[in-house]
Amino acid sequence: MPEERERNTRKAEKRHQREARELVRLEKHRAKPKAHGYLYYMLFIICIIYIADEITSQIGTQMQSVLSQELFAPVFGEDMALARMSALGTVSIIGSAFAMLYKPLSDRFGRKLFLVINTLGMGFGLLLIGSTTNIPIYLIGTVVVNFFTPHDMQAVYVLETAPAKHRAKLYSMVKAVATIGMMLIPLLRDTFMGDGTSGWRTVYLICAVFAAAAALIALLLVRESDVYLDERIAYLRMSDTEKAALKAKKDGGGAQGGLISAIKFLLNHRQLRWLLISYGFLLWASLITMYYESTMANGYAVQFVNQGMELNHALEAAAPFVTKALFLFPVGSATLQLMQGFLADKWGRKPAAIAMSACVIISYLLFFIGSNHDWPPYVVGFLCGAAVGSYWAAGDIIGAIMVSESTPTNLRSSVLTAFAICSTVFAGIGVIAGLVLLNLLGDSMVGYITLSIALPGLTIALILLCTKTHDTKNVDIGAVSGTEWD
Repeated sequence: MPEERERNTRKAEKRHQREARELVRLEKHRAKPKAHGYLYYMLFIICIIYIADEITSQIGTQMQSVLSQELFAPVFGEDMALARMSALGTVSIIGSAFAMLYKPLSDRFGRKLFLVINTLGMGFGLLLIGSTTNIPIYLIGTVVVNFFTPHDMQAVYVLETAPAKHRAKLYSMVKAVATIGMMLIPLLRDTFMGDGTSGWRTVYLICAVFAAAAALIALLLVRESDVYLDERIAYLRMSDTEKAALKAKKDGGGAQGGLISAIKFLLNHRQLRWLLISYGFLLWASLITMYYESTMANGYAVQFVNQGMELNHALEAAAPFVTKALFLFPVGSATLQLMQGFLADKWGRKPAAIAMSACVIISYLLFFIGSNHDWPPYVVGFLCGAAVGSYWAAGDIIGAIMVSESTPTNLRSSVLTAFAICSTVFAGIGVIAGLVLLNLLGDSMVGYITLSIALPGLTIALILLCTKTHDTKNVDIGAVSGTEWD
């Protein structure tokens, strides 16, 4: 027993020494004066990071028909290449699962470290995929990408830095700029792929270099979030008694991060619980973001198949049409995401989410009709971008802005992680249903399958959002206690 007490004493002393060193370091960092106009150039750098994140998140979809034909068609056949690629691609869930355990560490060790590591990791995943000549290495690359992309640390930076009355506007402006940056993908497609599908590896490799450069810029020029610094410094200044009391209140929002604490808080908090359920049903429409490029490719390929061309050659002939459409995809997507922020700050979060969800339905229906009836590619691309952009806008309002504005700073990153984990249960229903139907019915039915699952999910999400949640407009994000709206 004395030995155990001595060990505990030594552990406590080491912890006190470690926390004292950390406190000195953080106070010194917090006291450093910001350069003139820091907010603006910080947002500019965050835009660069966000562009790298958007490219990494979307390149797999925007190159979907190309990769399925290049890597999977030789093994599984042209008519089931996408279906089998999607089925085997579920291995990437491994990356997402481990990511959920890793993300809460930013509540303990700070935002900047993980902003840099995540962006560098995205580049590594793109490098693996761009270098591969076989399916196993491609799948490993997707696991790496899915490990580093769900964290959105750049979004946390914006939400913790922006003034409350302009928070949604600034967030949507940064997101819109990042979305326009996705135009790099069709530009590289057009430059290196031309009228076929060769050269796709170069597209991936250049995007990998861009992500690595963005990580280096963030490392050198971005400060730690002031909101995080203030929260962490206040915690480190507490006595052991105060820390013990705070730990005892973890179920009510007092814990300093941690996934278990965040899950308990999320499920016990009425506002967050209904946001979670609403967002879960909204995620059924994520199929729109997963299969839009293949929907376009198969739609434009129909005209060539009707002329007697084999499917693999028809898809190759359709590739230039898809590339043209993808040039206007970022414009349509950015337009809707930019509108989201102004609507959310002007009308409130809930009305903006409702408006964005209505745009998803209308624009996706028009996109689907256009891609199957040979509408001009630029029109189809804009409508596709509008559908995907309004979907992400609705998701950002519910799953990022409203959740962040309903959660205390000390649990914010952890709750966002827990929110992503729990909502995946709902999302899995729609995604698995789509995957099963795709493998049963074949690649040509991808658009119809997406439509039949997305619309019910959007409808249920809107009903729950309207009837069960409170708006969070003008909330002071640094003063949220976790007891609001209970």
